[in-house]
Amino acid sequence: MRIRLPRLLHVIGPGLLVAATGVGAGDLASAGFAGSKLGLVVLWAVVVGAAMKYVLNEGLARWQLATDTTLLEGVSDHIGRWAILLFLIYLLPFTFVVGGALITATGVATHAIVGWPADPDTATLVWGGIGSVAAALLVLLGSFTLFERVMACGIMIMFVAVCLTALLLGPDWASAARGLVPSHPGEGEALDWTVALVGGVGGTVTVLCYGYWMRQAGRSGTGFISTCRIDLLVAYVFTALFGIAMLVIASGIEVEGRGTGLLIALSRQLHTVLGPIGAMVFLVGAWAAIVSSLLGVWQSIPLLFTDAFRSLWGLPHVSVERLGSTRIYRVFLLLLATVPMLQVGIGFAAVQKAYAVLGAFFLPMLAVVLLVLNGRRTLVDARRNSPWTVTLLICVLTFFAWVAMEKIGVL
Repeated sequence: MRIRLPRLLHVIGPGLLVAATGVGAGDLASAGFAGSKLGLVVLWAVVVGAAMKYVLNEGLARWQLATDTTLLEGVSDHIGRWAILLFLIYLLPFTFVVGGALITATGVATHAIVGWPADPDTATLVWGGIGSVAAALLVLLGSFTLFERVMACGIMIMFVAVCLTALLLGPDWASAARGLVPSHPGEGEALDWTVALVGGVGGTVTVLCYGYWMRQAGRSGTGFISTCRIDLLVAYVFTALFGIAMLVIASGIEVEGRGTGLLIALSRQLHTVLGPIGAMVFLVGAWAAIVSSLLGVWQSIPLLFTDAFRSLWGLPHVSVERLGSTRIYRVFLLLLATVPMLQVGIGFAAVQKAYAVLGAFFLPMLAVVLLVLNGRRTLVDARRNSPWTVTLLICVLTFFAWVAMEKIGVL
């Protein structure tokens, strides 16, 4: 029996939005740079990153369906507004960095395909600005259904194009298998890029946006928990496969520090090995990944900010539709679409590493919140954390504690 697209999106739509938003900058750039510098030995980091995001987002979905409040509302009500203030202090610089990374990446990817204007810096600013404005207009004027379908098309294009490119290159399957076994990446920059890979794969702060997309998709009540688990499993399998494909494509290539270096170096290699059509297929897939990520962030991060801002001031909880129609949401979206353009002149590698590493520090904080809120029977009743979930969340904390000790020289 043929499954119609609207019905399929009803089941896996919010998960696809998470995947499409997370894999644009996080997987393309982090995996591209990490693959070029470290090769296939860090494939395990992609799998670990995707698994972490699944555990965290499953807990977020379970909280929201059991309590009918977003996680930020829960933090405000049961931990305190001081935690929301800390989150806002974190969110604002993160948003500036991620916005700059996405605008830069959009400009680089579009210029790699179009080739105009000739000056790469000018092209990055022009095409990045056009992409930012176009995304803001679609979010302001379009419906959620239109947004969802555009994002679904983006993830299908990027997944097919990038994975097909990786397969056509004929990867070293033995090396890939060894790379799935966790190992110490090394000191200094090697460790930084591995952490960026774990933090960037599948998004960071954007995992919180799943709750708002659940609401817009009409999911309410614990009866949707199984649907959300299937939804998220599909999303993070897509994410892991995409990240692995990018590592395979980029492995063994020296990538320049400037923005055009990554895409041009990869496309030149593909032009030599697969011909002009193969190179263009990859570029189109990369462009779809980046643009869908930009669109997802432009739609969701203002929702996060608005929800957090209202919770900080103790305002009543409102629906997602009302959040998206508030003046706070619209002003923040306008600032997000314009202010980060100030970063366009910064090297793409530097912006991307800052985005992924900064985002990675959010994950252990989220794990602690889920351990606290979902661990209380009085709040979530029978949907509290299972022993397995507690173990996995503690593993997330342990991983980042190990990284921190490595960086300060304790280990």
